[in-house]
Amino acid sequence: MIMSDEKRAAVAVAPSADVTHSVPATDIEHAGVVDDPRAWSNARKLTVVGTVSAASMIAGLGANIYNPALSQIEEQLHASSSSLALSLSLFILIQGGVPLLWSTLSEFWGRKKVYLVSMALCTVGCIVAALAKTISVLIGMRCIQGFGSSAVMSLGAATLSDIYEPEQRGTMMGIYYSAPLLGPSLGPILGGVLTQGFDWRATFWFLAIFVGVCFLLFIPFKDTFRRERSLTYQTALKKRRAQLSAKASEASSISQVTAVSRVIPQAADEKTADATDKDVIEQLARDRDLEKQQSPRATAETDAAPMDDVKLSLADVNPAKPIIHVLRRMNNLVILVASGLIFGFSYCIAYTCSRTLANKYGYNALQIGLVLLAFGIGSLVGSVCGGRYSDHVFRKLKARNGGTSQAEMRLQSTMIFMPFLPVSVIAYGWVCERHVHVAAICVMLFLSGLFSIAIYSSTLAYIVDANNGRSSSAVATNSAFRGGAAFIAAEVAVPLQNAIGDGGMYSLWAGLLVFSELLILLVWWKGGAWRAKWEIKERGISGS
Repeated sequence: MIMSDEKRAAVAVAPSADVTHSVPATDIEHAGVVDDPRAWSNARKLTVVGTVSAASMIAGLGANIYNPALSQIEEQLHASSSSLALSLSLFILIQGGVPLLWSTLSEFWGRKKVYLVSMALCTVGCIVAALAKTISVLIGMRCIQGFGSSAVMSLGAATLSDIYEPEQRGTMMGIYYSAPLLGPSLGPILGGVLTQGFDWRATFWFLAIFVGVCFLLFIPFKDTFRRERSLTYQTALKKRRAQLSAKASEASSISQVTAVSRVIPQAADEKTADATDKDVIEQLARDRDLEKQQSPRATAETDAAPMDDVKLSLADVNPAKPIIHVLRRMNNLVILVASGLIFGFSYCIAYTCSRTLANKYGYNALQIGLVLLAFGIGSLVGSVCGGRYSDHVFRKLKARNGGTSQAEMRLQSTMIFMPFLPVSVIAYGWVCERHVHVAAICVMLFLSGLFSIAIYSSTLAYIVDANNGRSSSAVATNSAFRGGAAFIAAEVAVPLQNAIGDGGMYSLWAGLLVFSELLILLVWWKGGAWRAKWEIKERGISGS
């Protein structure tokens, strides 16, 4: 049923040459462009991957590097615990929501300009935070840091979709996403070392230097964005052309009526002159309607005009519209909920594990960071290996399907990891609850990170594959779901941990993760039909 729906969508779009002028091509991501990023050399592509991967570490480092210094900040800035908690939760909330704006701007400015602006903004936030004298200034600068560091998390995946074909994206997404996963693991270690060796301000100076280096790396960066392959840009361009065409037609009509009125002789009777004017105007209108009927391709030719004839500005930016296009597709909405739950779990386990190790095992900041490194390494292995396995399964299914593919094939690779994730999570919770040796905690952290991120990397690649021409908007929406889930997880983690302990809380998380796995299976089963239905609707073609 899935394949038949997609074939009907393709057949419905293909027959008429006129249709291609008025609606986007079926495969807009393969539209012809100058200096095609997908034709770049492997070395050049890997340079792009390395640059965005390094910059993507900023988000994870920024969220975790100053956690070991919280007690010192509380003492020196006379801050309350609620103020410190606000600086943590606001950072992750803004980091999740702002990419919706960055992604839309990137569809008009290109990726490079957004990278440079966001990196500069984050650098300023880090420098002022390092100089802060009050907790209010520090909270404000944490918001600026979250605002600036959020761009790479949404645009990085979109940049990879610009330069790689779908059958290569799983591997590259795994490599790319392994970098930000190191942030939550390395952050506490770096924060502990810097705080003990210097003071809490050193953590922000370190971040300022790191972000500044990333800014310099983006200066020679070759932009991968091509507006011919952006549905957001093409839609805005078509709307602007229609507006300009309407204004031009109105001006032409007025000028023609004015010219005719000048040659009408002065009538002795004013009523006779008015009637004559009206008759001439009506005749002109009929002539223009007849001309339009005889020139059915006029609109198509206007749409097909070179794109350089119209320049778009920030007035054409509508962050809400691309997001609505993403969310109204049921396959996107379901997979985004599943993705958000997995990320919320990852954020929660790193946060609560620090409290467990400090309160029940008496570990200091550096020791906690070393234990959490097990989760980071597991996530790193899961991201790289899961991405490669995802590509392997995708290519295998594509070959079996006669060389044709659909995005949902990507999700079949997650099935091998699904049974092990809830089991690992439950085991971690009860190992902590029973105060078992820390080696057991390290093993369970490693396995939980491996299986959760192996699944997550495939869902991220699917979000890109299933939204041709809107990859940055789709990934930004995913960031919003992640940020919202992480914010809620951080807010309820401590009360839950105090009320039912690690064993009960992570048994609950295991149930939520089973639910997310069922959602992924639902998209694997029904996603193709949902997606084909909306692709037909968006092109104004009725389908059964």
